[in-house]
Amino acid sequence: MLQAPKHRSGIRKKKDMQKSRRNFIKKSTTALASTAILPWYSILNKKEKLSTFTIGHNNHQYKVDLNWGALNSNFYPVNDCHEMVQDSKGRIILLTNETKNNIIIYDKSGKILSTWGSDYPGAHGLSISDEGGEEFLYIADNNRHEVIKTTLDGKEVMTLPWPKDSKKYKEASQYIPTETAIAPSGDIYVADGYGQQYILHYNSKGKLKNIFGGRGEGDKHFDNAHGICLDTRTSKPTLLISARQRNQLKRFSLKGKHLETIDLPGAFICRPVVDDKNVYMAVLVSKPPFDSQSGYLCILDENNQVISNPGGSIPTYKDNVLQKMYQTVKVFQHPHDVCVDEDKNLYVAQWNSGKTYPIKLVRV
Repeated sequence: MLQAPKHRSGIRKKKDMQKSRRNFIKKSTTALASTAILPWYSILNKKEKLSTFTIGHNNHQYKVDLNWGALNSNFYPVNDCHEMVQDSKGRIILLTNETKNNIIIYDKSGKILSTWGSDYPGAHGLSISDEGGEEFLYIADNNRHEVIKTTLDGKEVMTLPWPKDSKKYKEASQYIPTETAIAPSGDIYVADGYGQQYILHYNSKGKLKNIFGGRGEGDKHFDNAHGICLDTRTSKPTLLISARQRNQLKRFSLKGKHLETIDLPGAFICRPVVDDKNVYMAVLVSKPPFDSQSGYLCILDENNQVISNPGGSIPTYKDNVLQKMYQTVKVFQHPHDVCVDEDKNLYVAQWNSGKTYPIKLVRV
């Protein structure tokens, strides 16, 4: 276990950092008004704390915990906090592209348990898979143009390099994987979300079986296939894949056949995360440009209807058509991923957000 030295200067630095973080977010956060975005502290009683503030809609409302996971950045720095998963022991695993500690492992209270990783400068996608009783991580690295499979303590067991033999790529730089999904069979699906927009299907040993998608118009193609996950809400699993630039979530069979397109106007979604009957998504921004700091979260029900937008507008349907969504409360700058624990609390990692640690949303 790695822990910061317990000296007084370290403690003071951590307290100063946490105070600075609270002050920064308090000054920059905003809350819902009828036609405008206003600072949330302007509508709170002065005696209330920010931790009592609730966001979300319907049965998916949350109290905001701005201090969860905050560490001393002198010892445990982060750059972009890209993604988070939870292992079978309940630990929360964070992926950052800071090579002093690519992986930070927390308990659910936000206490650091361990860190590892210095070889993933483009660490972007993080998936976890239970394979015969042992759990593995899959790291999609933009800079290395690879997907790396590791044990939970960081031992590399397999690498999927750029798919030269596929004939779809002339050089490694064209392949920029952003996410993976692992099927019950052990098959691996890789979304080339920043490259040529293909979905690559491998067997459990890393042999390429199929390629579908690719850049282009229409339901079968993608524009920023940023995230992918296995949808296990029905007896026959399917794939949910982001088409972020199009504000869409697309469903495919495991063999690559397009089945459904879900329009999400105003939601530039990162990756879908399935938990029970719901789909959770971090919306990086609700309007261009990609550094507009206009993100929120989006939650779908079992019928793929939007039921809550924590930090965003009330989901509204007119004649069964979802109306454009947008940020209303600036809790988040650029949310990049959502992790859901067994109590239905949410942990949110952010990209390009001042090197801040994740935010926890406590279900109410």
